[in-house]
Amino acid sequence: MPVFEYRGLSAAGKNVEGLKEAESPKTLRAVLRKDGIFLTDVVGQSEGSVRPGTKAKATSLGNTEVNFSKLGGGGVNTDDIAVMTRQLATLLKAGVSLVEALSAMVDQVEKEKLKRILSDVKQRVNEGSSLGDALNTHVKVFGPLFVNMIRAGESSGALDSVLLRLAEFTEGQARLKQKIVGTMIYPAIMLVIGGGVLIMLMTVVVPKVTKIFDDMKVNLPWTTKLLIASSNFLQNYWFLVVPAVIAGAIGFYKWSGSETGKPIWDKAVLKIPVFGPLVRHLSVARFTRTLATLLKSGVPLLTALDIVKNVITNSTMSAVIDTARDAIREGESIAAPLKKSGEFPPLVYHMVGIGERSGQLEDMLLNVAESYESSVNVRIGALTALLEPMMIVLMGAVIAFVAFSILMPILQMNSMVR
Repeated sequence: MPVFEYRGLSAAGKNVEGLKEAESPKTLRAVLRKDGIFLTDVVGQSEGSVRPGTKAKATSLGNTEVNFSKLGGGGVNTDDIAVMTRQLATLLKAGVSLVEALSAMVDQVEKEKLKRILSDVKQRVNEGSSLGDALNTHVKVFGPLFVNMIRAGESSGALDSVLLRLAEFTEGQARLKQKIVGTMIYPAIMLVIGGGVLIMLMTVVVPKVTKIFDDMKVNLPWTTKLLIASSNFLQNYWFLVVPAVIAGAIGFYKWSGSETGKPIWDKAVLKIPVFGPLVRHLSVARFTRTLATLLKSGVPLLTALDIVKNVITNSTMSAVIDTARDAIREGESIAAPLKKSGEFPPLVYHMVGIGERSGQLEDMLLNVAESYESSVNVRIGALTALLEPMMIVLMGAVIAFVAFSILMPILQMNSMVR
């Protein structure tokens, strides 16, 4: 059933807009009238049955032609997926059928893009497709981990339990991401403010003050000469400096994401003091948590490792997991290649080895995940506490250098006058 984007008037005379499922604009008008809304305009339609390669439909309401190929919608983030997953799991656990639960989710979600996706998924399921296959058509939104866990849940008959586990996993990942982003916001703001203050000093204040020194023709200290040279360079060549900085940042970003540069950069990141251990522990926590979640949901080990390899963003750690997958295919254990790589801490491969021998691999992986997630939280807190004074000291040192470079010649002139 198509989803219409509409505008209308409520009983109180207020403008309202939203998305609603209906067979046609005429049916949409009747449905909205029951809800106390007078339809004024149909803005767009997302046809759930439209497949790749077909064109979106256009129709008219009254004398106004509506182009349904231009449908907008906010981006779907991890929080949206987590909330939707938990709500869907709650409905299924309460005994609601899958199609009815998906219909409820179409009405419940607020993001227009997610509403249209769920409408399409519902229609595919209604036509006989499995939920995993229906979600796989939107794998860019949900991700391979989500789709494979749903498929495993369907095959094991425990879809509601898998959805709850997925919701917990997604919520945990979202919280961790928010914590990391929140940690970096303060230093970023301080860096921008400090850079702005420094540029103002170098281009406005310093030239006015140093002009006095030029007129008096005094012998300047090397710090003052360096300050004046830097100020002149910024004033005369700012149109080269700004594009060079932007081009350098873009070039580095592309290089660090390329097939050649990414392995080099990822390996170097792991060796950076303070940040390196944090990245390593974060990768370990994500690896163990994701693998445990997949295995508990019934996903085969080799398939799970394929998915986990793509979840880990650091290519050095990802390559170790790839090696472990090949070793398992040849009959070896997971722990051996993890130990041989030297990239995973001893606790990880020892716990994994114990889990393999005792048949409790999932539980051991969860224990490791909890341990390293706690470690990541502690390190993020320590990093936050360390970054704030470091940024203040750095900004203070730069401003002190500028002040010292200006004051030294003034003090020298005062001593010469005496």
